[in-house]
Amino acid sequence: MKKIGIFGGSFNPIHVGHALIASHIVENSELDTLWLMVSPQNPLKENRELASDYHRLRMTELVSRRLENVITSAFEFDLPKPSYTIDTLNALQSKFPDDEFYLVIGADNWCVFDRWKAGEEIISKYHILIYPRHGYEILIPEKYQDRVAVVAAPLIEISSTQIRERLAQMKSVSFYVPEAVEKYIVENKLYMKL
Repeated sequence: MKKIGIFGGSFNPIHVGHALIASHIVENSELDTLWLMVSPQNPLKENRELASDYHRLRMTELVSRRLENVITSAFEFDLPKPSYTIDTLNALQSKFPDDEFYLVIGADNWCVFDRWKAGEEIISKYHILIYPRHGYEILIPEKYQDRVAVVAAPLIEISSTQIRERLAQMKSVSFYVPEAVEKYIVENKLYMKL
């Protein structure tokens, strides 16, 4: 049985913060592997312009191939939209019954977890690993202590929104995204107002 972490996101685009958190979690938890699950649509985020699924998947692959025990997954692309986490986890468990799945989320998401579809079911069936985010306190009720844990990952203050804004203004995103991702964005003219 493998312990697999599911770190989902739009990755629009993936940035060095995502890479550092993914790497840190794999190195400092009991997970055997971490899947960067590229989401086609996040039900809690307003509709906004996303780069195509293909581009976001390719950029995420450029990052995961350089990280040990981290892979990119397009599993949600074949599920009904919007992609709710409970449906994804249940579909994964059905497809890989011998593996154990852990949901990896930021403290910002944990603070609104009561708004998630079937949040109680997620906690009862799957483990949750929370990484810190600046400005969010992580409080875990006693009844969840055996299912929910905090991973002391570094605080990274970079967001995909910031990166898209910089690109729209034709500003450099060096050091915000890995070099291969920056090259891919420029070559494919993503997020730029040309």
